[in-house]
Amino acid sequence: MKKKEVVRKLNKKMLERIIIIHNAIKSGAYPDVQKLQDFYCKQTGYENVGKATINRDIDTLRTYFQAPLEFDRRMDGYFYSDKNWKLALNNISTEDVFYLSAAKTLLSSFEGTPMYEAIAQVIDFITDTQMAGKSSLLKRIAVPPAPQVYTDKTIWENILFALQNNAIIEFDYNVRWNPETTHRRVRPYQLLMDEGTYYIFGYAEERKAERIFALNRIKKLTVTKDYFQLPADYEFHNRCGGGRFGLFMSKGADHFVIDFYGDARQYVKDRVWADDQVIKDFPKEDKVRISFSSTQVLKVSEWILAQGMNAIPRKPQWFVDKWKLQVKGMAKNAKL
Repeated sequence: MKKKEVVRKLNKKMLERIIIIHNAIKSGAYPDVQKLQDFYCKQTGYENVGKATINRDIDTLRTYFQAPLEFDRRMDGYFYSDKNWKLALNNISTEDVFYLSAAKTLLSSFEGTPMYEAIAQVIDFITDTQMAGKSSLLKRIAVPPAPQVYTDKTIWENILFALQNNAIIEFDYNVRWNPETTHRRVRPYQLLMDEGTYYIFGYAEERKAERIFALNRIKKLTVTKDYFQLPADYEFHNRCGGGRFGLFMSKGADHFVIDFYGDARQYVKDRVWADDQVIKDFPKEDKVRISFSSTQVLKVSEWILAQGMNAIPRKPQWFVDKWKLQVKGMAKNAKL
């Protein structure tokens, strides 16, 4: 069994069995599969675990955890050739347990999605096993409530399968600014996560261009029997033109120059917005000027509008003109 296959299938119940099996072998009792099966059922109260499952767990110990596991024919049971070997799960530090638990908290904006549930289940089991997952300090770490987006589990599983096998997918889709449903045929490159929503980034054959699709807007998805060659440069990050504004990209990078005033000045200086950003302070004019490159036009526009009167774009000119139209439209809607 390949390691990536084991990673995909690791879950709370498997980890529970592996720890129990490890402890039985570590005891020096030379248990065989039948004894391990009986020992597990006695420890947990379960009666439906089969010998095939125990055999797969033994294989997981060898291949994934690199256990020096051997079978002694004379003793008719398993043992560790290195008596000092320790299972990583049993040797995790309190500090590591704390950070694992904190990671679950930091991922809480994706609560209710398939990925969160799978990760949370494993983290809960590991931390509970170590009796350190209920640290009072964890209560001092929190993620503010955020909107959540429903993700269909079947679509999620089919997309993961397509990613693993470089299979082309087809589906119906509704874009944000077009109510009409369109049919898409896509070569999926990457699964992206942004603001509580999952997206698939790939090559849309009908558009002959790379596109981003929100999983919650995908309907009637099928994984075709057609396959594609994953390009060497498939990373979404490389499509952002150095910008760090989240999930959006356009064909080419633009160079932006924006002035920020008032309390927005410090806000701009507190973060890295782009790889090539240059920030200049003009105290006499009560402003901060930032210049940078990015392909994420829509996100940059939303960023500026969120600062209201404290942000004014200066370049490129087409972007300035578009911003002015938006401001005029808001003023008209407000009947100013």
